Amino acid sequence: MTHSVLLAEDDRPIRTALERALTLEGYQVTAVADGIQALAAAHRERPDVILLDVMMPGIDGLQVCQVLRAEQDRTPILMLTARVETADRIAGLDAGADDYVVKPFEVEEVFARLRALLRRTTPDPAGTAGPGPGADGAGGPEEADEARLADSGVVEAADLRIDGPSRRAWRGERELELTRTEFELLELLARNAGIVLDHSTIYDRIWGYDFGPGSKNLAVYVGYLRRKVDVPGSRPLIHTVRGVGYVLRED
Repeated sequence: MTHSVLLAEDDRPIRTALERALTLEGYQVTAVADGIQALAAAHRERPDVILLDVMMPGIDGLQVCQVLRAEQDRTPILMLTARVETADRIAGLDAGADDYVVKPFEVEEVFARLRALLRRTTPDPAGTAGPGPGADGAGGPEEADEARLADSGVVEAADLRIDGPSRRAWRGERELELTRTEFELLELLARNAGIVLDHSTIYDRIWGYDFGPGSKNLAVYVGYLRRKVDVPGSRPLIHTVRGVGYVLRED
């Protein structure tokens, strides 16, 4: 299946090189040079994924992202940024981006992140899951309740409730406003509540690619997720196991 990519990058050499590389990789590419053109192309082309530079003249990448999300456009967005500070990366996530790549980057990393975003927008085939506990009439009420939740795509851990099909999550009565990546990270942790997931496992399950020990990508997402889930006054749920990974549990 050929996927369409909208590439918005004002640096001509980078834009040309990426357009050529993406085309050779099999993508159908629309390349533009600024934010105004990016919005027009997004409305016109309806691409499968958007590759968006942060620093562009006129309307920058953050503003493009904010406009699309305000229009309820959920097209996956991968940001290209030369800003390496955590606060700058968080600004991109807060604007509604799903992932980001820091310049200078390897084109293979861009490909890996695009593949991960596109996989996450492809629905799972229906009916692939086998019968859950209690499906044959065995098991008690608790097992039957868990089976019904699993069948409905709902995950519960501590006071978290996550509805997979609607991509909505609550902590207690408070609904959480999550980006696509934040939602999938929280769902992964909740489905494995009490189990320490190492960095490599999380990278593979969420991004489909391990970006190595030097990457701060996961730490940024976990930190931002904590700001939304573990608000002041609530019991922390997301814990760091130093040198290993992360776990969701109620201590």
